[in-house]
Amino acid sequence: MSNAAPFVLITGASSGIGQSLALAYLQRGWRVALLARRTDVLQQWLDQLPLELPADQACILGADVGDADSMAEAAAQCTALMGLPDVVIANAGISLGVDTAEREDLDVFAQVLRTNTLGVAHTFHPFIRAMQSRGHGKLVGIASVAGIRGLPGHAAYCASKAAVISYCESLRGELRASGVKVITIAPGYIATPLTARNRYPMPFLMNAEAFAASAMRSIEHSMAYRVIPWPMGIVARLLRILPNALFDRLLQGQPRKHRHKD
Repeated sequence: MSNAAPFVLITGASSGIGQSLALAYLQRGWRVALLARRTDVLQQWLDQLPLELPADQACILGADVGDADSMAEAAAQCTALMGLPDVVIANAGISLGVDTAEREDLDVFAQVLRTNTLGVAHTFHPFIRAMQSRGHGKLVGIASVAGIRGLPGHAAYCASKAAVISYCESLRGELRASGVKVITIAPGYIATPLTARNRYPMPFLMNAEAFAASAMRSIEHSMAYRVIPWPMGIVARLLRILPNALFDRLLQGQPRKHRHKD
């Protein structure tokens, strides 16, 4: 594998969207750094791939994106092993239902924000200065349509993803003149272990492989903001402008996200 091959780092690569993105990039011949807390799962997945991968096409990194120092150490290891990535995809995330009336759920709320929101900043931070110096690079934040409007029982997740959308928008303006692109991908309902536990209807459910292909095209074309799949993008635009009274009426009687303990 030539070092001239483009290079992407993906967090949360041990399952779901992250794993599907990793496979899509590997199939395209990219060099890929896979980052997750569960490195044994990553290694097992790589070993079972029906692909003949050159030894230097993929590397596995262990880190907790919720810990800034852990992520910085992993980024330094990544750069030492494979160089500075062309694309960094901050995908790691968790979805846990909360009830703000319960004290223990406040700690769960903080955990979701630490992973889903701070985890994106922790992932981008170690690469920004180097990408600015190089004059190009792409930072991709995986948000969610759930960040558009709040959903019952889903307060922590919705808040965390709304923050990702605003954070990436802010960072995009900050880095615009440097040649570093900031891209926000907002998935709708994607068939992954994360959504398998949902107890409510999931319109326009998309398989993870199709999502990965669409996301790659969006990243390639440096789209600032993209909702996938496209029908959910129409829904997202409508949700943005829907009056609160009508939105509340639509949610009336709908099942809420179950608590983390359930």
